[in-house]
Amino acid sequence: MTAVAGEKSRVLTALDAVRDPELDEPITTLGFVSTCVVSAAGDVVVRLRLPTYFCAPNFAFLMVADAYDVVAALPGVRGVDVALVDHFAADQINAGVAARAGFAASFTGEAAGELDELRRTFVTKAMLAGTDQVCRPLRAAGADPARLATMTLGDVPASAELERLLRRRAELGLRTDPSAPLLVDPGTGSPITGAEATRHLGLARVTRTGIEANTGICRGMLRHRYAEAGVGEEE
Repeated sequence: MTAVAGEKSRVLTALDAVRDPELDEPITTLGFVSTCVVSAAGDVVVRLRLPTYFCAPNFAFLMVADAYDVVAALPGVRGVDVALVDHFAADQINAGVAARAGFAASFTGEAAGELDELRRTFVTKAMLAGTDQVCRPLRAAGADPARLATMTLGDVPASAELERLLRRRAELGLRTDPSAPLLVDPGTGSPITGAEATRHLGLARVTRTGIEANTGICRGMLRHRYAEAGVGEEE
């Protein structure tokens, strides 16, 4: 592997941390990275694409800004050029991200404010979906909602799903230690009691299925729009 090829791999690994806020999947595995070029001098050019020309500009802004941030944070990177292509608001988004201007300043007169609350909303949904992913095998093994309401994170076998759930809980400022309750209110961190467990688990299941359905739709639309696979995409 050449030095430049190795640097490209390092950039793509960093981009793995950037998620579509609605789908909670990396932009790399979703196929949203169309170009990633790294020069020998350390200049990085990344181009992002989305399933449709009219994908929500707030979601798009988050992904472009996050991609810029993770690439710029890499040691040895001299210059960063991250931009969105084939999107109706690409000029505003790209200019705003390049200037580090924020969403509201990038859409003057159109945006009510920054996107912190929107980001938290989607992390909350991702946490609920993760709760369902962790609890499904436990329920299949015989744990009913009342039992799940008494369990702690330390009672759950290690898995990739559990690690993902812990990361989302951490992003929301919720407890992730082994003694923390498995089922908690995503807004307050309060334990879900036995009487509330059935409803909570139902909400988690609906949230997970909705995210998975949207992910399938977006993948299909992207495939229809672009014949070639994205850089770093998992086939």
